Amino acid sequence: MPSDKKSKTGKELSASTLKLRLLKRLRCTLKYEKLAWASGAQRVAGVDEVGRGSLFGPVVAAAVVLDPGYRIRGLRDSKLLPPDRRQVLADRIREHALAWAVAAVDAARIDQINIYHASRLAMHEAVFGLDPAADYLLIDAMRLDCEIQQKAIIHGDALSASIAAASILAKVHRDRLITEWDPIFPVYGLGSNKGYSTPKHLRALREHGPSPLHRQSFAPVWTAPVPQDVLQFLLEDEAARRGPAPGKFDNSVPK
Repeated sequence: MPSDKKSKTGKELSASTLKLRLLKRLRCTLKYEKLAWASGAQRVAGVDEVGRGSLFGPVVAAAVVLDPGYRIRGLRDSKLLPPDRRQVLADRIREHALAWAVAAVDAARIDQINIYHASRLAMHEAVFGLDPAADYLLIDAMRLDCEIQQKAIIHGDALSASIAAASILAKVHRDRLITEWDPIFPVYGLGSNKGYSTPKHLRALREHGPSPLHRQSFAPVWTAPVPQDVLQFLLEDEAARRGPAPGKFDNSVPK
């Protein structure tokens, strides 16, 4: 009998594979929503983010208030669903939820405040984009700085139907954004890898350097060589900001 950490061939399984195995064993229910409703909450929002580990583009969060009187079947962690099923569920969520909102924080902002704080910011913006507003939050393994009563749930997207719904909306929205950039930066294979560090993506970073929408603070990006055209632009921009060298005169006509 192979151990839980090894495949049938005896090969050690990766951390991501082990995590997926765990998530598949968890049951996504309305347990946490029912507890919140029983405590007096009326609009319980599930909150989740996607794209935290990506090398490219924004981190995206969603908040969803499910209708207690309408059950959307098949909700589960977006990572466990094929793309076509995610899209079907996303359409149902948008149609039947009492409220939903999506928010994104771009790569430049991620580099400024780091991915953890960017994820929290995206979640915060999604929560405060809800109309009507939520009075209770179920959040995937995180707490937000706000006055709304909340509960952080580890593996929440695999355990809570509301968080799973948020995970699905955020994933569908982010995948669409990244896919739209694929023809603009075709060398990275964004349409298939969605900005994550696949072998093809890492090889493209080594060969071509990062694009302006890559997260420059992430190690595989900042260790990649800078493309020559970008390097030349940076040098020219720096020279323009410094002005003429000492001892030289600018003979151009003032505008």
